[in-house]
Amino acid sequence: MAVSEQFIQEDLHPIDIVETLAEHHDWDFDRIGDDQIAMAVEGQWRTYSITLAWSGYDETLRMVCTFEMEPPEEKMPLIYDLLNRVNDQCWAGSFTWWDEQKLMVYRYGLVLAGGQMASPEQIDTLIKAAVLSAERYYPAFQLLAWGDRTPADALQVAIAEAYGRA
Repeated sequence: MAVSEQFIQEDLHPIDIVETLAEHHDWDFDRIGDDQIAMAVEGQWRTYSITLAWSGYDETLRMVCTFEMEPPEEKMPLIYDLLNRVNDQCWAGSFTWWDEQKLMVYRYGLVLAGGQMASPEQIDTLIKAAVLSAERYYPAFQLLAWGDRTPADALQVAIAEAYGRA
């Protein structure tokens, strides 16, 4: 059964859909308000904090997927270089560094202008793509921060990972 078959009434709030998906996947979540939900999604490298928020003002479902990092200050110029290289490879969503919180952030905004509805499959794919991107690039960020790798060398780890596993 497709995830969307669970939703038979029309005009569901996007955060209601996210909550149902979180229950379906057995993710820990907290419904912060009518327009916001926070979840913890387990990955191979770590648990990612994912927050989705609905903005009726600009009809956008915003998602941020974060993980903590505390790179040495002297590595920050290289982190920014790597961020640019990583974002060149990301077609949906992008990474940014929130220095004050010491968080690496993958973010995406799904624009639903004109009263469009997001399907459960779209939202599920959005969340899974965020976790997959974080999982793909996490080793590169760690190698750069704590190893003696250049941004180009660190990025090769993420590229090689994309080819699969035995």
